[in-house]
Amino acid sequence: MAKITRKIKTITVNADKCNGCRTCEVICSAFHSTPMYSTVNTARARIHVTTHRLKNIWLPVFAGDYTPAECGCRDQYVMGGKQYSECSFCRAACPSRDLFKEPDSGLPLKCDMCEGEETPLCVQWCFNDVLTYEEREEVVEEPAALGDIEMGLESLVGRFGMDKIVDSLARLSQKD
Repeated sequence: MAKITRKIKTITVNADKCNGCRTCEVICSAFHSTPMYSTVNTARARIHVTTHRLKNIWLPVFAGDYTPAECGCRDQYVMGGKQYSECSFCRAACPSRDLFKEPDSGLPLKCDMCEGEETPLCVQWCFNDVLTYEEREEVVEEPAALGDIEMGLESLVGRFGMDKIVDSLARLSQKD
């Protein structure tokens, strides 16, 4: 494996500063509308402010990777005297909720850090400094990229199993 330097982009959330204005959701959905800035639909935002007004909880959460199955955990956490469910922190689009899914197609959404912008717009528009953007470089080992044939074989092995693939290749090699 080759070592490469990768730029890591992160947004840190200070939930104690959040007042639930949801400006981050509005600007995110406007940026990701087609054409850009043409509409605002916070269901399309890649950030969601989890709220519980009676308990004074405001927690911005960013869309992460898709997961095909819902988790089995439903733990509760107490932080700063406030109680949060594990789902409050979850960044995944999953089958158990509609959060971070495109409302029309149901396709999962993922935060892209407002690709093409110098700083994510949610950070720029957060007037309470709840969101902080940070870039750092990290040396990581990158696995060798799979070629088209390897990707196809990997998919076939996953679908049919290694034994069937080996048998099929053996039969094909005898035909030549």
